[in-house]
Amino acid sequence: MNDDGDRRGPTARTSLTGLVGRGLGGVPPTALVLLGIVSVQLGSALAKQLFGEVGSFGTVALRLFFAAAILLLLWRPSLRLTRRAWTVVAAYGLTLGLMNLCFYLALDRLPLGIAVTVEFLGPLAVALIGSRRWLDALWAVLAAAGVVLLMGGGGDVDLVGLLFALGAGVCWGLYIVVSAALGRHTTEGNGLALGMLVAAVVAVPAGVADSGAALVQPWVLVAGLGLALLSSVVPYSLDLEALRKMPPRVFGILMSLEPAMAALIGLVVLRELLHWSQWIAVLCVVVASVGATRGARPEVRAEDVAPAQHPERPN
Repeated sequence: MNDDGDRRGPTARTSLTGLVGRGLGGVPPTALVLLGIVSVQLGSALAKQLFGEVGSFGTVALRLFFAAAILLLLWRPSLRLTRRAWTVVAAYGLTLGLMNLCFYLALDRLPLGIAVTVEFLGPLAVALIGSRRWLDALWAVLAAAGVVLLMGGGGDVDLVGLLFALGAGVCWGLYIVVSAALGRHTTEGNGLALGMLVAAVVAVPAGVADSGAALVQPWVLVAGLGLALLSSVVPYSLDLEALRKMPPRVFGILMSLEPAMAALIGLVVLRELLHWSQWIAVLCVVVASVGATRGARPEVRAEDVAPAQHPERPN
């Protein structure tokens, strides 16, 4: 049973998903997931444009501040939680904040496609841990081959950026575990909103200390709002609607395309050219992720999945 004290009914949920459901009801779920992936990667491209003005810390602060503000307004979460639920919310928020910071520090040093590909090793590792299927060992080797290609193939790869991307991947793996706990101890999007608030409380002071008055420039604030919408609110809404219409396993397979989409967005929007060996590395990680997802154990029905388990795209 959930520990969230909020029992006010579906009002908050309707404010976010009801309108989305009516507006997107005729859109195929596959298209919704792909649109969410494009939205996230466009958000990452926008974030990269902000680095020159407010840096990585300032960009994280803007994203999490506006995302927290929007989610708090939409969900209006209750603060009446048990101590254990608050512990989970705090762990979720800290993990989310650290994951975003590591990813943006990596993105400041690496092409978008490479940063997302390396970060994606985190959820892939979670999918493979504990498996006894020999085929999953093949997926692990394929993913490792992708990393070797990234590090030893053509093109320059910043080692520090690579380490930050790996750190973001570790945080993403932890995020998956903590998100499952969040879904058990809170209801609907309440834990997500409160966790985002925790992440913002951690990130905003660091961003202000690092960027100062640059954060309150009107165009920077508008860009920060756009970043929060593209990277958090829009994909969250699209994913939630898609999960009403497709099994979570199919959703996971489609999500495995994210590194490839990141490389394409990086090429088209940021003009980031990858070496042919780096494209092969991206493909290795995508194939490994698809294979691991297809071989995962049967999951619960999509309608039984708590929103907190699939909402916030880490990057």
